Amino acid sequence: QVQFVESGGGLVQPGGSLGLSCAASGSISSIYAMGWYRQAPGKQRELVAQIIGAIITIYPDSVKGRFTISKDIAKNTMYLQMNSLKSEDTAVYYCNLVPPRTDYWGNGTLVTVSS
Repeated sequence: QVQFVESGGGLVQPGGSLGLSCAASGSISSIYAMGWYRQAPGKQRELVAQIIGAIITIYPDSVKGRFTISKDIAKNTMYLQMNSLKSEDTAVYYCNLVPPRTDYWGNGTLVTVSS
């Protein structure tokens, strides 16, 4: 079983940038697909970025061109670089497999986009 610990959240102004990290307790080298999810207040959790294998990345239209997912297998860490942030990006961000495993959810990291 792998545990994920998300970090890097914080308060940022609209148009700003933020980088998130997801540290895994074990090796991620054999994981086929991983992703970043977010849950805004009063809304369902949604997948905002996924990485398949080493280089295939998929994004929904809402973040395409602004978010970049990557991973470093040697460090067992996945990243999410977020640029041109908008108020609607405000949410708690989580990492997990794609599709997610219930027992792999961490505490997430809060991102607040506000002036």
